[in-house]
Amino acid sequence: MSNQIHTPGLVAVDDHSTTSATFTIEPLHSGYGMTLGNSMRRVLLSSISGAAVTSFKIEGASHEFTSVEGVKEDIVDIMLNLKGVRFRVYGGEAQSLRIVKTGKGPITAKDIQTNADVEIVNPDHVIATMDDSKASFTMDLIVEIGRGYRTIEEGAAKKPSDMIALDAIFSPVLRVRYKVENTRVGQATDLDKLLLTVDTDGSISPSDAFEEASAILVNQYTALAGKTRITAAEPVSTSTASNNSELTSDMLGDEPTALNTSIEDLNLSARTTNALINNDIHTIRDLFALNDAELRDLKGFGSKALDEVKEKLAELEL
Repeated sequence: MSNQIHTPGLVAVDDHSTTSATFTIEPLHSGYGMTLGNSMRRVLLSSISGAAVTSFKIEGASHEFTSVEGVKEDIVDIMLNLKGVRFRVYGGEAQSLRIVKTGKGPITAKDIQTNADVEIVNPDHVIATMDDSKASFTMDLIVEIGRGYRTIEEGAAKKPSDMIALDAIFSPVLRVRYKVENTRVGQATDLDKLLLTVDTDGSISPSDAFEEASAILVNQYTALAGKTRITAAEPVSTSTASNNSELTSDMLGDEPTALNTSIEDLNLSARTTNALINNDIHTIRDLFALNDAELRDLKGFGSKALDEVKEKLAELEL
């Protein structure tokens, strides 16, 4: 076995929903599944940029230990509800927003008057409830971008003097779980596979959060490494060739070689092979450069041909 440390790859992303996904990373040097999983989890939970309400003002309420005429909840309850409103803010400046509501009924996040730089992620989230049909409610909000958690004391120094400070949870990542399994490459059986599941609040996609956390770690470690560089082993495919394929074991044992395999060697139907070649797709590498939609749009190519190609690649475990 090589004494070099394996360079892992992101081999699969399983999207459970728009806010949850599992990332499969392999092959990892022995023990690195736990090392990478723990560091990614900590950064994802503490360091991803997000937006939150940091201060507010309600007409008729001078401090948080009071109530508002015509509103069912007191100020403390409203503060708790404001923490649950999730924003997507474009730009780095603090945003001043307002709610103006009259009449009986719930006040929800969709009642916030936004601008071109602010989007409400959960518009149905309830902020307060008006129980008097003749009452009116006006609230001013300050929304800021930050990372992690900021206490009321930290925010009080930055808030306008006539507003009530609010402790802010900026992190858009709600939960991160990871699991380490064994994997093998060739004769090496002591390598790790990391399964990392990320759940977000919807203001950022799991993939974007994953990439941002990775970039943060890269920047931190690069600053510490100075000029020292370690030669890493080439990324290795964990796939194994199927016995009924004409591709040789040498090809599949070396990922770059396998990607250079000619389309004509895949034993596809003549129609599918000709369609691919006529569209300047001559190797498996050319094939992988296109997604399913782009392949379907090729001249002379369609869904049946796509299904045939995917079945052949699955048969070859590529």
